[in-house]
Amino acid sequence: MAFITFLMQTVGISLSGVMAPGPITAVTIGKGSASPHAGAKIAIGHGIVEFPLMIALYFGFGKLIELWPIKAAIGLIGGIFLLWMGTGMLKSIKAAVVTTHENRSATNAGIMLTLGNPYFLVWWVSVGAFLVFRAMAFGIWGFIFFALVHWLCDFFWLYFLSAATHKGSHFFGKKFQQILFGICGIFLIFFSGKFFYDAVVILVQNSR
Repeated sequence: MAFITFLMQTVGISLSGVMAPGPITAVTIGKGSASPHAGAKIAIGHGIVEFPLMIALYFGFGKLIELWPIKAAIGLIGGIFLLWMGTGMLKSIKAAVVTTHENRSATNAGIMLTLGNPYFLVWWVSVGAFLVFRAMAFGIWGFIFFALVHWLCDFFWLYFLSAATHKGSHFFGKKFQQILFGICGIFLIFFSGKFFYDAVVILVQNSR
């Protein structure tokens, strides 16, 4: 009974995190206009990074990702990647078409967006680490179930998001897609600036 309660807590906390607007949300919506399955591919890419991180936390390596040089580097790399994606999305407004190559790269986008998101790491070394610690009380199988349940929350939400966007794009037409691309592109550029700013603050604070 205690384990079921813990899993329900995991679902609630995980959904509150994945449903919060962020770069992955913006890219899922953008790529969802071309394919209803884009969210599933992005979630797979996200999981390729997230599962090893959860395992690392399980074995006590969480302190490594708290080092300020790593945080700053992730912020800078993530900022560059988001700026590139955001400007690319704005350039595609006129055509309102996501190319087949971009659609195939949804998994890669999930990997890069996760690796380059410093807030993802902050969440895992705080809230996520607490959940991993709780899961350890139920043994290795408790941890495995926790990891799967957490990732499935990401998977189903992102899949739903891309499928709903795809349906809306077909229903409302090209103009709807152009508006989506514009909003998502601006959103990504905003987060790019935020990542750059936070990375610079970390560098300045630790160079004194």
